Amino acid sequence: MLATLTQNDNTFDESIRATHLLIILPRADKIAGKYQLPAESILNDALQRQGETAGKLAEAPLSVNLQNGALYTWVMVDFGKSLFEQQTSLRKAVQLLLNEHPAEIHIAVYGDEMQRRHLAELAVYVAWVNGAILPVRKQRKPDDRPLERICLHGTADAAGFAAQCAQAEGNFLARGLTVLPPNELTPQTYREQIKKLAANENWHYEEFEVSRLREMGAGAFAAVAQGSLKDDAAIVYLRRTVNYGETGKTIALVGKGICFDTGGHNLKSARHMYGMHEDMNGSAVALGVLLAATRANLPINIDCWLAIAQNHIGPGAFKQNDVVTALNGMTVEIVHTDAEGRLVLADTLTLAAREKPDLIIDYATLTGSLVTALGSRYSGVFTNRDYLAQNAVAVGRSSGERVCVFPMDGDYEADLESKIADIRQCSIESEADHILAACFLRHFVNDIPWLHMDLSAARHQDGLGAVGTEVTGFGVTWSMHFLQEILKILQKRMGKAADRER
Repeated sequence: MLATLTQNDNTFDESIRATHLLIILPRADKIAGKYQLPAESILNDALQRQGETAGKLAEAPLSVNLQNGALYTWVMVDFGKSLFEQQTSLRKAVQLLLNEHPAEIHIAVYGDEMQRRHLAELAVYVAWVNGAILPVRKQRKPDDRPLERICLHGTADAAGFAAQCAQAEGNFLARGLTVLPPNELTPQTYREQIKKLAANENWHYEEFEVSRLREMGAGAFAAVAQGSLKDDAAIVYLRRTVNYGETGKTIALVGKGICFDTGGHNLKSARHMYGMHEDMNGSAVALGVLLAATRANLPINIDCWLAIAQNHIGPGAFKQNDVVTALNGMTVEIVHTDAEGRLVLADTLTLAAREKPDLIIDYATLTGSLVTALGSRYSGVFTNRDYLAQNAVAVGRSSGERVCVFPMDGDYEADLESKIADIRQCSIESEADHILAACFLRHFVNDIPWLHMDLSAARHQDGLGAVGTEVTGFGVTWSMHFLQEILKILQKRMGKAADRER
């Protein structure tokens, strides 16, 4: 649960009993006298003691314990810096307060009207995503509690901060699922959780169990699932329908949900197998986006397809040199059993494409080579449409979740040529596995506009941007901004089509 939010258009009144207060200003060399900041004299004394000017607050926040026991933190935000840098600055400031696990924090914003609104949006979102506590299985200290209330001073909006709340809820769902241990989040229990969530949110829910998928001819998905002792793998289909008549558009979200990845017969080492319960992060992000879009009431239909399975080793597990037939009829030569993600996604993308959505977006912690290429500060995107690539990068800047576009030129396909099947699953020799994986997936989207996100930023030590935990939930906020941009594009196209008909 996220903290509740109260708003006050007036500046912070020092008569208010606030045990934890965050004071946010736009960057300046000195503090404008008109602001009349809370405990300003204490702030000036602290800066003078350090031999610093107020501009130092744009580089690092400053916290002071007041004589009455309150903790005040001051920070300046540089509007000339990227949104990612602004988020990072505010996250570090908020964390100084949240370290004490308060039930309530106060946030006071200063500047002109537009500046206050921007600072408030950033600060409230950062407080929401970092104030909630992720699931842990340890005996907690008594003071380890979630943030319950945020009191905002300096700006108010009748519409509230619905977009920020929706994004925070979606991000928290994605992170909360991702951190669950693999003996707790199995394909069966994962499906049960999703079914309950679907009932609560009024989403259509349908399961394509392994036996059904085998009958349908989904041999790529079934190959990965056959190594498990239990037939609990499935492709889960969720649908959120918005009643907009014949003009309604549909976006399909597809997520890789490998609840644990041993690597199969090409067994991972202990170092690389540790943390593989997080290989379902792509499905958690897709779910988080669906929840956020529902909460924000985006005017678009959403299909959500989740490929839920485990990649186990055993007598029945698939192996190198196997040839399997995917749902779209293509035969696939198995080259490496640790490249299972693209196999489960192949059949899931085929199902998604059969519904003929206007756009498909898939999310997956798919390749180690992308982490080698980018590190964990960015995620990589691949697409079969140039306009989607341009929008993806722009949205990365405007959302604070940064992405880098990679190529998928046709000559890369040579590395996937097989002598015994229609296509190879991957290539052992290639160091560009992230590109080959995207090239492989392209064969299953039926030329529908499609964007693939390889989530190299799913985990980053000490947090990333607005999020302070190592598991970042990367992709939810980016997707919400991206969907809003795509809605504008689709609406323009609909308008042009209507003009032509006239």
